[in-house]
This record gives sequence, C-alpha cells and structure tokens, in this order.
Amino acid sequence: MSNLPQCPTCGSEFTYEDGSMYICPECAHEWPAAGAAEEGDDRIIKDANGNVLQDGDSITVIKDLKVKGTSLVVKVGTKVKNIRLVDGDHDIDCKIDGIGAMKLKSEFVKKIL
Repeated sequence: MSNLPQCPTCGSEFTYEDGSMYICPECAHEWPAAGAAEEGDDRIIKDANGNVLQDGDSITVIKDLKVKGTSLVVKVGTKVKNIRLVDGDHDIDCKIDGIGAMKLKSEFVKKIL
C-alpha cells in the first residue's frame, strides 16, 4: 500500500491525496499535505516582558511567589537555570535551589538575556 498518513481526526487508514490536500473518505476531514509531517510544537510561550522562552533558558522571578502547602517563598530576583516548557496552566517546569522541583507561570518570570 501507499505511505499516506492516517486521518488525524478519526484514524482512518483510507486517506487519499487530492492536489496539495489529504482527504479522509470516512469523516470528510481535509488537511494540507505539506504540513502533515511537520505538525510540531507551534505554541509560543513569552515571559512578562514579551521575550520568547525556550527549553534550556535561564529566567529570573519578578514577584514573590508563595509555595503552595509550605511556608516557603520564592523571592524576587531568584535565578533559575535550564527551564523546561510544558503544557498546562503552569507552563514552566524547573528546579530552584533550596526549594526543589517547581512549576511556574511565565507571566511571573523574565528571561535573562
């Protein structure tokens, strides 16, 4: 058989190519053939100043943040190295010295340039 991709909506293997589009005959879903193999990470996460954040960046906390369930506080100016971007409400996953693994919101940090 051919090596056409399965339908991203219903998973059907009976897709066909029509010009620059792939079409699923079972659910009538259409998607571009050029973008089918490149559907990667298209989310853009920005810090409080509007700088785009990426995995491995270093950031600084711009507001005192209470750690839920403890009496610890992440102070303003705390530097965090080697962040990882994740999906969800808290979009930064990191380790902070003296506190441990944390999830932060990008609106409370700024990128160290």
